Amino acid sequence: MQRADHFIDLLKELVRTPCVVGAEHAFFRALQRELEELGVQVTWYEGLLVARGRKPGAAMFSAHIDRHGLICTGPNEFQYAAFVAGHRSDLLGNSVSEKLMTKIVNRFQGVPVMAYQPWAGSYLGAGVIEGAYVCEYRNNLIFEVDGLAHLVAGTPVAFRDRLSIAGGILSAQLDNVLSAAHLVHLFALGYQGTAFFTAQEESGSSWRYLLEWFRRFDGGTERLLVLDTSPYPDRAAADCQDVVLRRRDVNADFHPGTTEKLEALCQEAGIRYTFKDAYIDAQNQLAESQGQEPQSLGSTELGRIVAASRGFVQGTTLQIPTTGYHTMEESATVLASNAFSRLLVLWAERAGAF
Repeated sequence: MQRADHFIDLLKELVRTPCVVGAEHAFFRALQRELEELGVQVTWYEGLLVARGRKPGAAMFSAHIDRHGLICTGPNEFQYAAFVAGHRSDLLGNSVSEKLMTKIVNRFQGVPVMAYQPWAGSYLGAGVIEGAYVCEYRNNLIFEVDGLAHLVAGTPVAFRDRLSIAGGILSAQLDNVLSAAHLVHLFALGYQGTAFFTAQEESGSSWRYLLEWFRRFDGGTERLLVLDTSPYPDRAAADCQDVVLRRRDVNADFHPGTTEKLEALCQEAGIRYTFKDAYIDAQNQLAESQGQEPQSLGSTELGRIVAASRGFVQGTTLQIPTTGYHTMEESATVLASNAFSRLLVLWAERAGAF
């Protein structure tokens, strides 16, 4: 049922559209244009764009749309946008860990970037990341960028991104523009339910905007399906499944009935799946036997909203396995992307959302 050419063209366009965490308005505008051309009703709220068809209560999907980037914080000074948007600095007693900063400090060496006007998305200049260092006085990560000395504080700076397709592999900063493209494409296929597009997930805030929407209309749910990518250490590990399910994350257990229904659809459609929490548990057992540090179960948008709402908003997750987490070379197979699309269509069909 997937219109492959339409999906790839859409994904290419959305990948090129900047969406730095904390400065997502321009991307929301791009989504609004795409959705309204399909006849979808679009409503903006703070940190949230809601797209609704003719049967808005039939099914509900959610995907965050923010991506990593930088923000200008002073004359020729740039910081990691997720840290700024999440108010993470020693000044507030919520510092970024040294381990996390060490991971990021050399990740984007030589990456081309572009500055943009945060509301309209207008181009404000281009540059290249020359390096990064930890400021000893602020215990914060500072990026050195060549070519953007003219910017004023508060200007978002996106990693310049293009979709690459080679050998059956999609590559770009896919988290989470890939899921957003799938939802727009689902409307193009005739979907008439609801889709939520949330901001600031990478800084840990997106769940607030989504929960506020449900409380605004005094209606909870147990059928929310949250879409995302799911990182794996290498292609061999990622290719063990077409899609990734979860029963829980570090914050909360997910709705068992909804999770079981999604698992049954995978079995019916012959789509290979695994549970990420079970995978991490197995990895941790191995790590413990070798005296190594265990991994976290991970924190998801759904887990945060389930915990904060005490189950008022519930559901499960559906994720695409990727490699190259939070880099410009994050990759997913075309086969996994197609399986993800098939599952979304099946879920919506069974819910009567077409």
